[in-house]
Amino acid sequence: MERRESLNLYIVESTNRDSRVLEISPPVLPPFTVVIPCFNEQARIGETLRVTLEYLTANAPESELIVVNDGSTDETGAIARKILGETNLQTRLLENFPNRGKGSAVRSGLLAAREPIGLFSDADLSTPLEETPKLMEPIAKGEVDIAFGSRALDRSLIGIHQPWQREQGGRVFNLLVRVATGLPFWDTQCGFKAFRLDVCRPILEAARVKGFAFDVELLLLAKRGGLRIREIPVRWNHAQGSKVSFFRDSVRMLREVIALSAQA
Repeated sequence: MERRESLNLYIVESTNRDSRVLEISPPVLPPFTVVIPCFNEQARIGETLRVTLEYLTANAPESELIVVNDGSTDETGAIARKILGETNLQTRLLENFPNRGKGSAVRSGLLAAREPIGLFSDADLSTPLEETPKLMEPIAKGEVDIAFGSRALDRSLIGIHQPWQREQGGRVFNLLVRVATGLPFWDTQCGFKAFRLDVCRPILEAARVKGFAFDVELLLLAKRGGLRIREIPVRWNHAQGSKVSFFRDSVRMLREVIALSAQA
């Protein structure tokens, strides 16, 4: 007999003497678009793209990879162009000049997607791509319109923590987001989110926040629009070289959240 559990396929062979369970892994996912925004990531974009292409080749070979180079002043664009040119998978490199902000980069990538589901991942792959089925499955089944990774729902899944100050600051920020916007989520800022694009395109087109608080705006617009949203615990590891300035960007993000709450 055969049975499907989550997205893993098991084949059970029975005889008079024994039963054998053979797991066929990894699962093959439906086609989707991966969007990776990047700004001055020459130190790691090469490895990130190689890992991503290997994952898609093994798990979703009909999928698409879009890299959005957001006005980098280093060799990020050249490295990405070289690696994308060496694969047979569907790939595109979008160039934003000058730098427009992470929110703008993510939106431009998702709006350019050709597949029905779009997933964006931070360039540092803090959430391993192996967590992708957790987000893809509920969307593919028609259960939700947006599924996003969370570090807060199960902190035992965090392998390498952020510095204490940054981690506590993130908790405070998300608490303020809940109070200011009414969003019922515990981690709006994890850079691992998937969207059913036919219903999410209007909110992507309506969004205006260009900086790091764009996640909050998208979730707020989705909630107001009656879309189904699910926060899902995922594995996560802190990566060195974050482009977020703890003090400068925290103040800016809070201002953006306050402005968003005033629009309610």
